[in-house]
Amino acid sequence: MNTQYNQLIVGAGFAGICAGIQLKKAGFDNFIILERGNHPGGTWRDNNYPGAACDVESHLYSFSFEQNPNWSRVFGPQQEILNYIDHCTEKYGLNPYIQLNTTVEKLVYDEAQGLWRVMCNNGKTYTAQSVISCPGGLSQPSLPDIKGIADFKGKKFHSAQWDHSYDLKDKTVAVIGTGASAIQIVPAIAPAVKELQLFQRTPPWIMPKMDGDISAFRRNMYNALPFMRSFYRWRLYWFHEFAAYGFTRHPALLKFASKVALRFLKQSVQDETLRKKLTPAYTMGCKRVLLTNEYYPALQRKNVHVITEHIDEINTTVLKPKTACSTTSMPSFSPPAFTPLKGL
Repeated sequence: MNTQYNQLIVGAGFAGICAGIQLKKAGFDNFIILERGNHPGGTWRDNNYPGAACDVESHLYSFSFEQNPNWSRVFGPQQEILNYIDHCTEKYGLNPYIQLNTTVEKLVYDEAQGLWRVMCNNGKTYTAQSVISCPGGLSQPSLPDIKGIADFKGKKFHSAQWDHSYDLKDKTVAVIGTGASAIQIVPAIAPAVKELQLFQRTPPWIMPKMDGDISAFRRNMYNALPFMRSFYRWRLYWFHEFAAYGFTRHPALLKFASKVALRFLKQSVQDETLRKKLTPAYTMGCKRVLLTNEYYPALQRKNVHVITEHIDEINTTVLKPKTACSTTSMPSFSPPAFTPLKGL
């Protein structure tokens, strides 16, 4: 087996696939893509939890050189995005260049030879003149460092390592965190679980998500008239660029967006106590602004409880809200009988 290459790409997510395509377009063919997973896709392979979807419009969240006229929704669901990556991998003939189940453990630059030496978990060492690093900035799931988490006897898993074999039906589930993954997971699992306890450190700013099915007429138009598809993508791009510019350069626009978000919260949540818990006390933009239409309704279900007390510890069977919770991760805990001790 060849272990000497001109270029070596670490990771077969969006970035790694794009790098491979561009290398082939430039006439390079002595390269390899090392992927630790059992399938290309990166984020969209690993994050397959219930409700997983993108919060950037599908026609923008795709390669400019491989626009897809057949997106089914304005914001693409996880499986459809993964299918798109598979399509690109196959269309541009990258499968022979990808080596799966191979984790890069160490890279060392050999000054004398002018080569990178790449050591992997399979015991092999690869050499390359250049290395393109595409492992993903958040590719390593991390459980929060909460006292006692390792001793918890119930089922626990991170959102990026969802255990689909575990049935959440009629279980009491604790969700730690209210970030981008949580706002998708909570509405998806709330109807099935017996009780859902959502532990919130900081409420996110939430805007309505202008989502929906893309009609067959529009899909047919994008197939027949590619320039219309490109124009729609161009419009999306500049909308986001001007929005980002406005948020950073014009505080008045930020205040207007904040009012829109607070109005959305007030219209969505009638209960004043719950609405107070969900009202951010910091300037919009300090954290990621989230898009969802399903999150607020899910929090008002009788079996869902928003807990704002900080987590002190997790013992073998329960969480104890008390003093300290510091996590942006979103693991899910599902013990057979699980009752947080409130008010401690």
